[in-house]
Amino acid sequence: MLEKKSIDYENAVLIGVITQTQDETKVNEYLDELEFLTYTAGGEVKKRFIQRIDVPNPKTYIGTGKMEEVEAYVKENDIGSVIFDDELTPAQQNNIEKLLKCKILDRTGLILDIFAQRAQTSYARTQVELAQYEYLLPRLTGLWTHLERQRGGIGMRGPGETEIETDRRIVRDRIALLKKKLTKIDRQMETQRGNRGALVRVALVGYTNVGKSTLMNVISKSEVFAENKLFATLDTTVRKVVIGNLPFLLSDTVGFIRKLPTQLVESFKSTLDEVREADLLLHVVDISHPNFEEHIASVNQILGEIGCAEKKTIMVFNKIDQYHPETIAEDDLTTERTTAHFTLEEWKNTWFSKIGDRALFISALNKENLDEFRKRVYDEVRDIHVTRFPYNNFLYPEHLDEF
Repeated sequence: MLEKKSIDYENAVLIGVITQTQDETKVNEYLDELEFLTYTAGGEVKKRFIQRIDVPNPKTYIGTGKMEEVEAYVKENDIGSVIFDDELTPAQQNNIEKLLKCKILDRTGLILDIFAQRAQTSYARTQVELAQYEYLLPRLTGLWTHLERQRGGIGMRGPGETEIETDRRIVRDRIALLKKKLTKIDRQMETQRGNRGALVRVALVGYTNVGKSTLMNVISKSEVFAENKLFATLDTTVRKVVIGNLPFLLSDTVGFIRKLPTQLVESFKSTLDEVREADLLLHVVDISHPNFEEHIASVNQILGEIGCAEKKTIMVFNKIDQYHPETIAEDDLTTERTTAHFTLEEWKNTWFSKIGDRALFISALNKENLDEFRKRVYDEVRDIHVTRFPYNNFLYPEHLDEF
């Protein structure tokens, strides 16, 4: 159960489809994540609608009967937003909006809206604005229809709120201007990275909400914003860290997610440059999440897309304090034992044995196993440093200083 703060949450419903490539279990997993995204954006999910369909309807994505069911529920329950788990075409979004007469969002639009909320620096806001404009450009017709109602809430932040008359030409000009601005900032950031000298660079990567910022705070004793919401961190934070007598640079990056919008991958190019230029990646995983293996695969896919698949990586399995395997009673002879019933020791002896010595198990929040983590990071950074500066010998201190 998600804890609600004393703010007004907008009523929303979620829609997913069961297809030949996406079974019911998978749909429910995606909708669980979509509900968390909705909560992060300021919405409260009142109902989920799931339809089994071979091919999405080209006009309304879901079938006519299911759409009528959704329409009746929206009217009777004061629903402000209907959110689809998959990306809608501009035509689908426009058609559905005319039928339901409320805000229609897809996963991409929802993620962009969260990014608009979370962007703190001018650079991050510029990146988000560019991604929003590129997403909105083909949807201008439908956009102006609901902006004329001057509604607020989910999906209404960012460009368009005060520019209802903006046409495609002006939007394209704005996109070109933002790209030019980002190119200039990219050059400045590249210069900054070059000015950091030859210190070893370590980057935290991983799925969103796995505890990267919490780990960053523990390691660097800095105050990086950390919260139990998706995409709590957008801006890359870089800190100089010293373990024992060895300094290195540690960066915290934006979290990845399944079905990450292509607009964001492109717009956040410089953020991902911190990953590209890192000497060592710390791939943080929330081992308490039931789908952590899929999260690993999603992150590895994006790392492959940006050319970092072969980079030296340590797998850091976080939140071991929250890992509670399912149990089976001794007299239960019907329940099939699956990985959901594995203890940490069983995971270490099976799936993780393939990783060899490149896996660590910690709790950043409770500071469990951090001595082992610190020693391993020190060893890896030292090996890189010695290779880079063969005449500058760093000796192991007898006792590493605690974080």
